[in-house]
Amino acid sequence: MSDEQKPRRREQILQALAIMLEEDSGKRITTAALARQVGVSEAALYRHFPSKARMFESLIDFIEESIFARITRILEDIPDATSRCGTILTLLLGFAEKNPGLARVLGGDVLTGETARLRQRVHQLFERLETQLKQVLREAELREGLRTSISPSAAANLLIAQAEGRISQYVRSDFKRLPTEHWEDQWGLLSSQLFREAAQPA
Repeated sequence: MSDEQKPRRREQILQALAIMLEEDSGKRITTAALARQVGVSEAALYRHFPSKARMFESLIDFIEESIFARITRILEDIPDATSRCGTILTLLLGFAEKNPGLARVLGGDVLTGETARLRQRVHQLFERLETQLKQVLREAELREGLRTSISPSAAANLLIAQAEGRISQYVRSDFKRLPTEHWEDQWGLLSSQLFREAAQPA
């Protein structure tokens, strides 16, 4: 196999894994079943990935790169904190909705029984998102004279918990309860309570 074909085969394997996560909701995915889905032998799978854990790690890498590359653009393009937070959360929910198999990875249920390192990676991804929201909320006071109604840490945690909960509902409903359902109204309520004006110096 040429060097050019190797990345293509790796992508095929990861796409097949994502499809199986979506279609076989609740089932534990074996490398034998994945090899059948791709149309190769198990040995061929292991030529591209030394273990199933590495396949899941590559999916997590893809999720991180996709989400955080877009967050960088959001921070460049959107000046105000409320819109930044809303757009980041909408991005996360929309990404999960468009990629049901990857929503299962974010939800963590599919990683039960896999190596603990994978669950830690997903935990770190959400921690990183929460830290990003906290930074946006903290900067709001300096940039816009706005102070969060509760501490920036507590507010960021509340926002990320909302997103995580909606992704969990999506996975638990076998992808029928969309993460973006009612989100616009809910965000309107959340965002209206998020800030109070910072006290002006006398």
